[in-house]
Amino acid sequence: MPMTARFPTTCAQCSVRIMPGEEISKASGKWVHTGCVVAASENETLLPELGAPAAKPARSTKARKADMTAIDGALEVWTDGACSGNPGPGGWAWATKDGRQGSGGEPKTTNQRMEVSAALRAIEALEGPLIVVSDSTYVVNCFRDEWWRGWLARGWVNSQKKPVANRDLWEPLIEAFRARGDISFRWVKGHSGDEMNDLVDQLAVAAGKTQV
Repeated sequence: MPMTARFPTTCAQCSVRIMPGEEISKASGKWVHTGCVVAASENETLLPELGAPAAKPARSTKARKADMTAIDGALEVWTDGACSGNPGPGGWAWATKDGRQGSGGEPKTTNQRMEVSAALRAIEALEGPLIVVSDSTYVVNCFRDEWWRGWLARGWVNSQKKPVANRDLWEPLIEAFRARGDISFRWVKGHSGDEMNDLVDQLAVAAGKTQV
């Protein structure tokens, strides 16, 4: 059952920092982002406590997969989402090393929606080949592992035969990705010293505070 984190800790699934106010769940006796449970479900690699067999051996679920192939000279854009409570006021942000950036938020949203919104807004704002750098496995794995192909083939139903969450955001993002053909996604570990990741985190948090 999802709960709200009261103290900071580290997600046992993606190794990204869990901050107070984020929605968390317990899997195999350890705390994880609720989004990581959803991500595992979409990838048909479920955590043991969820009561379904894993599609792969447990040790392989943390294997580092190869990054998506990027177009030479593609612009890197860092994206991030933040939310105080789930649901609660949240913000999204994107930024590039050349100083371009954008941010916004919603008064009642979730961290997952803000992560997807950040990627969508970045792609809408920037032309040309892009590398979207995100600390959200929910966002990156959708494209790196091509979850979206299954969603479309099943009529926006996931592998667990449930409607795909946040379809209103995923649909335009996936449409843009397919239409442009020049976008790749790369995962970065959050709060690991990446200056641009830290910047968009700060921008997203600040944007969320304006929604209170």
